[in-house]
Amino acid sequence: MADMKKEVDETLEELTDFVKKQRWWNKVVGKNSKPVAEKYSVMTQIAIGGVTGWCAGFVFQKVGKLAASAVGGGFLLLQIANHTGYISVDWRKVERDVNKAKKQLQINVEKPPKAIKTKTEEVQIFVKNNIIVMGGFAGGFLIGLAS
Repeated sequence: MADMKKEVDETLEELTDFVKKQRWWNKVVGKNSKPVAEKYSVMTQIAIGGVTGWCAGFVFQKVGKLAASAVGGGFLLLQIANHTGYISVDWRKVERDVNKAKKQLQINVEKPPKAIKTKTEEVQIFVKNNIIVMGGFAGGFLIGLAS
């Protein structure tokens, strides 16, 4: 087990060294990297956002179909098993558990943790600084979903 951990650590270190040597990577995520809006022209920003959005939308569509099929098929199998008598559901227990979950969710919604607030603020700042790229991404994502 210790040998495996050592191998993983060495591999990660080699990968980190390789990435640090790449010039393009340093330009994109280097310590002194500027926001995308300051580095590239508006047309380039829209193109980058559109292409990445299209890719994300296309993958989301394919994975979504697969997930929907798996969930629907599983639900269908459970219904068949229930109808034929292989399983039986204790609906009272289900109702109690659902009500318990509702109460816990209501408590969390009323007072969200500070970590969620800070992450939300970080996302808002990122979107404001890169609004053109985000617009291209949104458009590309919708096109990717439709293709």
